[in-house]
Amino acid sequence: MIRFEHVTKRYADGTTAVDDLSFEVAEGELVTLVGPSGCGKTTTMKMVNRLIEPTEGGIFLDGDDISTIDPVRLRRRIGYVIQQVGLFPHRTVLENTATVPHLLGWKRGKGRERAAELLDLVGLDPSVYGDRYPEQLSGGQRQRVGVARALAADPPVLLMDEPFGAVDPVVRERLQNEFLKLQAQVRKTVLFVTHDIEEAVRLGDRIAVYGQGRIEQFDSPATVLGAPATPYVADFVGADRGLKRLSVTPIEESDLDQPPVVHLDDPLAAATERLRAEGARWAVVLDGRDNLHGWIPADATAATAKGTVREHARRMESWLPLGAPLKQAFATMLQHDAGWIAVIDKESEGRFLGVLTPARLHEALRRSIDADAQDVPRAEVAVETVASITTA
Repeated sequence: MIRFEHVTKRYADGTTAVDDLSFEVAEGELVTLVGPSGCGKTTTMKMVNRLIEPTEGGIFLDGDDISTIDPVRLRRRIGYVIQQVGLFPHRTVLENTATVPHLLGWKRGKGRERAAELLDLVGLDPSVYGDRYPEQLSGGQRQRVGVARALAADPPVLLMDEPFGAVDPVVRERLQNEFLKLQAQVRKTVLFVTHDIEEAVRLGDRIAVYGQGRIEQFDSPATVLGAPATPYVADFVGADRGLKRLSVTPIEESDLDQPPVVHLDDPLAAATERLRAEGARWAVVLDGRDNLHGWIPADATAATAKGTVREHARRMESWLPLGAPLKQAFATMLQHDAGWIAVIDKESEGRFLGVLTPARLHEALRRSIDADAQDVPRAEVAVETVASITTA
């Protein structure tokens, strides 16, 4: 969708902002450009919509050389979101969102209908927020309006220049989550500029790590964190890159242990006997469809072996869907002071798949790093120590 071929930007004073840049962004891909201030990442982005013209080389959008396209018409095909949003203060939220459709000649009703759809998509009820003015919104809400406005004309490409940099960390994380959900629905081709490696890792399908005017490494977040291409990249991503990698390493079924399992309607006496025979301290409780219900400790069945498991089952506080990042699993363990978390099939109503322990989490991280190095699936990687769940 976007292709740079030996692009250089050199200013009259001799400063080279971007030097011989070549890379491609596939259709529907979100690429984060990350690096320190003044490294050329914003210059790269602004050359895509011709706010800055390259000195040498060519930039292509869906196969077309953008230098042959009228800049105004080009920009109307590309969504653009900046840190300060840039909403018109004298226009309502709905009018701001409908700006580009109006410029493209859409009928007023159609433009406002599209604007309302987009506001709803970014979590702002148009019946509540549509008639408000920007000054009546929080910083996070203004950012959402900015994203909606950029998407209003359904552009194939979205350029985002530190869009969440002006809000506090809590709101920023919420906006990142919302944007990832939005991107999963609309699948735009996105160039996203940030100076924050954690944001780049969290959002990007691939990351371009900038040095001074050059890309030092262009790869998946997991590879950038697990196998930095140069000492510069290793230094930039930080000594704690192993921890950062937790956020881009999903839980896989091969990471899970299988603990003792009982069902809601099992006789309590039978459950007691089974746990005693296996030397287990607890068991996972499932319903009749093998969906996760809760758990039961061995001592709860020891006091009186009457009735069914249902009467003694406890609520499961720590669980996650398969595919959730290991970072979220680690945080959940800490939040609930849990020695393990249950993992369910997110595509079903909650079918139980197994449990993830701290030892298995560490093993999953090690296998993920080795899998990238060997270019094989994670499940095929053997590690020296195989963790097993402690049941006694």
